[in-house]
Amino acid sequence: MSRITSLVGDITKIEADAIVNAANSSLLGGGGVYGAIHRAAGQELVQECRLLHGCKTGQAKITSGYRLPARHVIHTVGPVWRGGDEGEPDLLASCYETSLRLAAEYSCKTVAFPAISTGIYGYPADLAAGTAIKAIRSALGDLPGIESVMLVAFDEQAHAHLVKALKRKED
Repeated sequence: MSRITSLVGDITKIEADAIVNAANSSLLGGGGVYGAIHRAAGQELVQECRLLHGCKTGQAKITSGYRLPARHVIHTVGPVWRGGDEGEPDLLASCYETSLRLAAEYSCKTVAFPAISTGIYGYPADLAAGTAIKAIRSALGDLPGIESVMLVAFDEQAHAHLVKALKRKED
């Protein structure tokens, strides 16, 4: 059985040790996945995020999950798509890798990711899916404690990109 799976669903309802939040650099507000996670977790999450003093693109920080079924929320800031020539693929890969390494530091065995940067940040979903899968496979190679990574797609179209990327052999 693969350690990486894809499904269509609501990441705020996923039971995992950690879910990943596609955050902005302030960690203090936003829409999309970010807003949904904050609404579901409750005001305590916002209060804890204030103490983190933001996050740089490609990096990750961790908080408690509060009212979510997940024990932790890992906040990562994806790159804004500017055509792909300004380091976006490396920054996006770093989001997945640093999130998984942080999850491992906190003894998380199950981690759920949304599609990072594909919403308002404009990263093409097909390219983002390929980058995500490659980065996750690479990171999992030396993180044996992580048993399962779930890629949670918002809709069937996003899920199709993930399924296609999962079927590709490692580059």
